[in-house]
Amino acid sequence: MSDDLQINAWLRIPGSEISFVASRASGSGGQHVNKTSSRVTLRWDVSSSSALAPLIKKRIMEKLANRIDGAGLLQLHVDAARSQLKNRETARVRLRDLVLKALERPKPRKATKPSKGAKKRRLEEKKRVGQKKADRRKKFD
Repeated sequence: MSDDLQINAWLRIPGSEISFVASRASGSGGQHVNKTSSRVTLRWDVSSSSALAPLIKKRIMEKLANRIDGAGLLQLHVDAARSQLKNRETARVRLRDLVLKALERPKPRKATKPSKGAKKRRLEEKKRVGQKKADRRKKFD
């Protein structure tokens, strides 16, 4: 189907799972903004999506938790253009980018140790600061 949203080579969100609601955009724009519904809200129910494997669904729910409500619904509002059609396409691109970003695996951290020189410099600095503080104290003879 042409309404499907292709995320990458192996993931496609069916168009039937994505819904759009148009509303009047806010902000400046004169009479145009007062009479047209150009703002688009994209809604996708992540929690009941059939396109996602359970592990992928869990990962998306965790990574996009601040954008998904309690019912598992992801909403994107777009009012960048004056055209509803352009805003729909922008919303689809943003959803694609969000899902791709959520699917990125973090690079595993390699455990490293400070070099001998770094340890030596750190200890010398600590001694220097300690000596400076010791010099401030009153000396009793």
